[in-house]
Amino acid sequence: MKIGLRQVILPIALVALVVMPGSRKLSAQTEAAATTKAPTPTKAAGKKKLVKKSAKAKAAKKGPPPTPAKVLFGAATVPAPLKARAIGFYAKGCLAGAKGIAVDGPAWQVMRLSRNRRWGHPQLIATVERLAADVKAHDGWNGLLVGDISQPRGGPMLTGHASHQIGLDADIWLTPMPDRKLTNREREDLPATSMLAADRVSVNPEVWTEAHGKLILRAASYPQVERVLVHPAIKKALCENKAFARTNFNKIRPYWGHHYHMHVRLGCPKDSPGCTPQPVVGTEDGCGKEVDEWIARFKRIYGPRPPQPEPKVVVPKVKPKPKPEITLADLPTECKAVLGNTSPPGPSPVSDVAKPDPEMADTAESDEPEDKAAKGDKPAVAGKK
Repeated sequence: MKIGLRQVILPIALVALVVMPGSRKLSAQTEAAATTKAPTPTKAAGKKKLVKKSAKAKAAKKGPPPTPAKVLFGAATVPAPLKARAIGFYAKGCLAGAKGIAVDGPAWQVMRLSRNRRWGHPQLIATVERLAADVKAHDGWNGLLVGDISQPRGGPMLTGHASHQIGLDADIWLTPMPDRKLTNREREDLPATSMLAADRVSVNPEVWTEAHGKLILRAASYPQVERVLVHPAIKKALCENKAFARTNFNKIRPYWGHHYHMHVRLGCPKDSPGCTPQPVVGTEDGCGKEVDEWIARFKRIYGPRPPQPEPKVVVPKVKPKPKPEITLADLPTECKAVLGNTSPPGPSPVSDVAKPDPEMADTAESDEPEDKAAKGDKPAVAGKK
């Protein structure tokens, strides 16, 4: 049987038609792969790697961050054996040659003993002792309850105050001393009495008395006392009492907190050339625009507010960066000698009493307002804090 040319060509053509699309696709892929070059690292990528490596190398060389100054000064249990002097500023400094006020005196008792903050410049301790004796003799007080003064070597504190660092600040409770000796437990747990009414912008007439005003004015009358910080409602009550002479009212400064204690601050002593003073308070009594602006602000913060409509879009709040911790390098150079080789943390001065709840701490000495939402709405303050 003869096979014709047509019979041979036809099957070959059909096979070619089936195979051709795949081969074309494969050849196209092969050609594309051949013409595509592998990506080469850019200079920018190389720089990023170098930057990362150098940052890691620097971090390794630097080592761990320095210990916060509050940890170092909080570990000191006894004063520095140096000549007494206040060093630096009230909120950034230290204290040499501190003197401790007696836990119990003829007209005072020290509170919160576990904090070990009964130390101050000798001039401040003498002022507190004199104040206690004077108000007992002349102003109807049985005696004073003394709150925080300073740590044995001053410096930043682990909790609470931003100031009280140079031994020239003392908190005096507005709660009269009882006619008996308090136990250690009572000194830790007894709450201080707030002078505020429920509206938080005025004093409570059931608690606030003329004797409280006499105590504050007595403290302000001493020439070495530069400022007495009180709640704006207390300053307003003093201004409205016509029985009080306006002498030394300029020293009585309205400030955040201070509704259950007054903060007595001395000016820089003559024996402390390294002490940084505050601006002069001025001569105005502060009973006009200044205190009225404070009260108006408190009313805006704590007064009733109309209901606000629910926001349609909730924008997440960005948390502010925390302030960097104060280190020993941030304090005056003399503070290194004051700190010296501090004693290791030992037992509490009151070993049978636990440390107080942080919520009970006197934390009103921050540089920030107590309501941070109202931070930008600050009244004018003559002579500052």
